[in-house]
Amino acid sequence: MGEREYVAKRPPMGWNSWDCYGASVNEEQLLGNARYMAEHLKDHGWEYVICDIQWYEPTADSHYYHKFTELEMDEYSRLIPAVNRFPSAKDGKGFGPIADQIHDMGLKFGIHIMRGIPRQAVHRNTKLMGTDATARDIAHASSVCMWNTDMYGVDAKAKGAQEYYDSIFKMYADWGIDYVKVDDIARVDYAPEAPGAAFSEIELIKNAIANCGRKIVLSLSPGPAKVEQKDFLLNNANMWRMTDDFWDKWEHLYGMFERCYAWQGIGCKDHWPDCDMLPLGHVCVCNHEGAEKGHFSHFTQDEQKILMTLWCMFRSPLMFGGELRDNDDFTNSLLTNDRILNMQKNGRKARQIMRKDDCIIWRSVTKDERLYIALFNISENEQKIKLKFKDLGLSARKKYMSVEMWSNVAKELSNGEKFKLKPHSVLCFEIDNYLQ
Repeated sequence: MGEREYVAKRPPMGWNSWDCYGASVNEEQLLGNARYMAEHLKDHGWEYVICDIQWYEPTADSHYYHKFTELEMDEYSRLIPAVNRFPSAKDGKGFGPIADQIHDMGLKFGIHIMRGIPRQAVHRNTKLMGTDATARDIAHASSVCMWNTDMYGVDAKAKGAQEYYDSIFKMYADWGIDYVKVDDIARVDYAPEAPGAAFSEIELIKNAIANCGRKIVLSLSPGPAKVEQKDFLLNNANMWRMTDDFWDKWEHLYGMFERCYAWQGIGCKDHWPDCDMLPLGHVCVCNHEGAEKGHFSHFTQDEQKILMTLWCMFRSPLMFGGELRDNDDFTNSLLTNDRILNMQKNGRKARQIMRKDDCIIWRSVTKDERLYIALFNISENEQKIKLKFKDLGLSARKKYMSVEMWSNVAKELSNGEKFKLKPHSVLCFEIDNYLQ
């Protein structure tokens, strides 16, 4: 018997339109970022281009949602791309032409959807494909999103519910979609009057992907998902968010260490707890901020290194959020550091081995006997962090040659050695053949 086929053997890496364009992304912006990725980042492992929320809304123009607005929809209650924003979708082509162009670049294409069925389909009681049930028959009217008015939940027990999800994923497969991020679904408290309703829709979606004839990555948002639900998530999704929306605020990054510690050891081939997107580079481009459109990441350069180190050590999926075409040299250095990215691709058994006074040490290893050691100072003061080889799986009697992965400087490491780290900074060491 051959090795099992994985759709996400490693944590996916790509670009997502949300942080820079909110709900307003258009065809030119999608393809422009795809071309940049193909030219500058693909060789480093970046491969997914994700169109985030509201691609079916003609009037979307920012990070804000228009309540109860008209959406583009076909006769079978399925949302389709707004042609004024995605001109190649005309004549019923949907996202097929964009997916074809992205595939021709050697990349993969994904979309965001909200769980459920469009409210306008329910109000008009439109048809569903593959069943004589209608939109109104499968709607769960008390299961609604708290922050977006587009959808009603689907009653998983209703006749036609599975057929509806089958029909939309068959359409996505026909378009050539490789990845679907489903929103309003990883937190059960988003359906307070219908406990568990969102999770029953996850099972419908999983079945629909299995029925569609195409391998599609299933990503669930928003978080925080609960660790006690890990078995269900491991059985039903490829990615799930550990956090609510993550932005370029220090308190968000500080809090991620606790979340990663809680989820350590759970991620595995095809199933990855997700720290959320990387709000780096030029973000919020669709919003006016004073005289500027958007801003460059509010994280300092050291904080950006902390973020990339933690995400890669933990093996979170990496979805860059900035407008790639505006990247400066520093931002690109984060995305092309192959030592750091190799830790995300090939690290194993990542775990936190020490936390004291907001000084933190994580380690992971690879199959080819490479050891990674990350020292974080997330306190507000300069700190000294001591290496204890016993905790790292190293011999106390030996010295080890390493490379500090951000500076690319070689360094011999000794047991008990202390490193002085300024506030909000990180050192990350790679040791080859550490067992020899």
